[in-house]
Amino acid sequence: MRPVSIWQRSPWGLLLCLLCSSCLGSPSPSTAPEKRAGSQGLRFRLAGFPRKPFEGRVEIQRAGEWGTICDDDFTLQAAHVLCRELGFTEATGWTHSAKYGPGTGRIWLDNLSCSGTEQSVTECASRGWGNSDCTHDEDAGVICKDQRLPGFSDSNVIEVEQHLQVEEVRLRPAVGRGRRPLPVTEGLVEVRLPEGWSQVCDKGWSAHNSHVVCGMLGFPSEKRVNTAFYRPITKLKVKPKPRVGRGSIKRLLAQRQQHSFGLHGVACVGTEAHLSLCSLEFYRANDTTRCPGGAPAVVSCVPGPLYAASSGQRKQQQSKPQGETRVRLKGGAHPGEGRVEVLKASTWGTICDRKWDLQAASVVCRELGFGSAREALSGARMGQGMGAIHLSEVRCSGQEPSLWKCPHKNITAEDCSHSQDAGVRCNLPYTGVETKIRLSGGRSQHEGRVEVQIGGPGSLRWGLICGDDWGTLEAMVVCRQLGLGYANHGLQETWYWDSGNITEVVMSGVRCTGSELSLDQCAHHGTHIACKRTGTRFTAGVICSETASDLLLHSALVQETAYIEDRPLHMLYCAAEENCLARSARSANWPYGHRRLLRFSSQIHNLGRADFRPKAGRHSWVWHECHGHYHSMDIFTHYDILTPNGTKVAEGHKASFCLEDTECQEDVSKRYECANFGEQGITVGCWDLYRHDIDCQWIDITDVKPGNYILQVVINPNFEVAESDFTNNAMKCNCKYDGHRIWVHNCHIGDAFSEEANRKFERYPGQTSNQVI
Repeated sequence: MRPVSIWQRSPWGLLLCLLCSSCLGSPSPSTAPEKRAGSQGLRFRLAGFPRKPFEGRVEIQRAGEWGTICDDDFTLQAAHVLCRELGFTEATGWTHSAKYGPGTGRIWLDNLSCSGTEQSVTECASRGWGNSDCTHDEDAGVICKDQRLPGFSDSNVIEVEQHLQVEEVRLRPAVGRGRRPLPVTEGLVEVRLPEGWSQVCDKGWSAHNSHVVCGMLGFPSEKRVNTAFYRPITKLKVKPKPRVGRGSIKRLLAQRQQHSFGLHGVACVGTEAHLSLCSLEFYRANDTTRCPGGAPAVVSCVPGPLYAASSGQRKQQQSKPQGETRVRLKGGAHPGEGRVEVLKASTWGTICDRKWDLQAASVVCRELGFGSAREALSGARMGQGMGAIHLSEVRCSGQEPSLWKCPHKNITAEDCSHSQDAGVRCNLPYTGVETKIRLSGGRSQHEGRVEVQIGGPGSLRWGLICGDDWGTLEAMVVCRQLGLGYANHGLQETWYWDSGNITEVVMSGVRCTGSELSLDQCAHHGTHIACKRTGTRFTAGVICSETASDLLLHSALVQETAYIEDRPLHMLYCAAEENCLARSARSANWPYGHRRLLRFSSQIHNLGRADFRPKAGRHSWVWHECHGHYHSMDIFTHYDILTPNGTKVAEGHKASFCLEDTECQEDVSKRYECANFGEQGITVGCWDLYRHDIDCQWIDITDVKPGNYILQVVINPNFEVAESDFTNNAMKCNCKYDGHRIWVHNCHIGDAFSEEANRKFERYPGQTSNQVI
């Protein structure tokens, strides 16, 4: 900020200036551009570690005193304002719970609320300067886009003195570097410092240090390693042509290596999420003797189940008795990220983000077979859950084997809402799968024709994938493998994207479940290529997106509204035209008689991070004259009556004749309305209600015999529209039908129960009843 003298602030100074000729035309004290008036008197800086130059804990200097900002009510909009104050164009994210370490001094701002358009943080609402009930464990940070504002003068931005810090860690194998499969689980520990990669002296190295390193590299635990294999040899007491074994090779290689030590005195507690958080010492440039009598630190890590590098490791892990996990992640685009859900009383529920931090997040990550936590997410950053919120104020030390071992508070519905659901992003091992696939011809890096690499060393080549049967599930795997988020579309024709000089189709018959880590884990035809439609125009393509929708059916409403109606045939002509009746209705004595219908309401919520939109545009919607409306999706929902063994005895379907925002959460505005040929969709935070009295909102059970059954409702059954999570699209209910009445109960989302509870549900459908309809 440009200094301002008393001559410019005081009326007496102005008078003296007018009287003094030397004052007129005098140069300003500083040539720096003047900072916005709203931020005068404030200075900003990014602090903490580990971090990059465009991220860190936000600190503000006011009245000569530096302080921080509390993360209560902090949002991305506030981060945008602060990043602009710091000279960056915008924010890409923000952090809470002192991710970059706790600050010191005052906490200047609390409950900061910005719209994102403010010119200065002083224009945002807050509790007032210095008025806070937070501790420095709740310091907020920002992640800014690495792009500076044009002409920005950063005289008000003070960069913290750059102390040496460990930016990155890797394991370098001592032998077989080019032949060993990824991920690398054992090797010499190397850290990246400003001058390059350096090794770590093993004097005082402990298992706690190894635990932290393995966590950073995406591994849940470490194991003992024979460091003698890696130590250099000063004398070889052998005669010519000795027998050289694997251990001897390692020792010989270690002897020839030129060690470059940059770090020593590492002392971790074992709960740190990053090596920079441990006590450590750096060698100085003028240190001539480094690590005397020592050797490079060596670490061996144990991969989680998803990343077992060999079949032997997989068999060893599978042989261990494993009960059902009580923690899971939902809604993430990549492995190791998502909304945290825990199993309690056979029902899955979420965690409130109060006091959620890296220690608790790391316990979750390691419990699930990943490394330590990269981020502890709050504010439903991975989408909102539905149903119970089981835990709040989880406080872990980081040493617990399970989240359930951490102190926590049980919660009631009034204490927290799903807008505060906690999430995590875990450290993952580097597997290199993204190098075996690429996109070409698209308008951006998020779209294009899919090309895969095949062949062995010396004969690698790129080829295309046949578009036959290619869909959303296959596209999900491609986008995940490339680290591009969720699949928006899976395309079977890509004639509008230039294929360049790649014209050979090398893969066909690809069928994925959507959960695979890479495309080579999906089923396909192998070396035999069978493609119905030949040519590069019929090859597979994808469009990826950072966000996706997530539909969820309100199961309790189905149970509350279900009833039986005997509807006369003369009132069902339109329903028959749209195939909403059982096959036997075709041979009925129209218009006499009736059909027995199981009717219920369905309320479908979008809990994802992107609006749910029909795959087809308005130009291709189908007009149905009888009902007088357009169908934007042929099949939006499937309704089925199943026997306990899964046999279908009755079915129904619902076309999306009107996808719109019936109601929304308090802070969300409706965007979609079907009237007047309007746009169709479901906004994030809104829901679409199909009432029980609408045509086709039923299952025709005229031919169903009395007995115990399962009522199943599946949204988006053909995966026409991409979602972040398809496992919660099915809902099931117990139902008992005696030929006159039906009891419907125990309705739940398909993945809401434990495995044991689901087995009981399917083994004894309809055996208990609490609702007669």
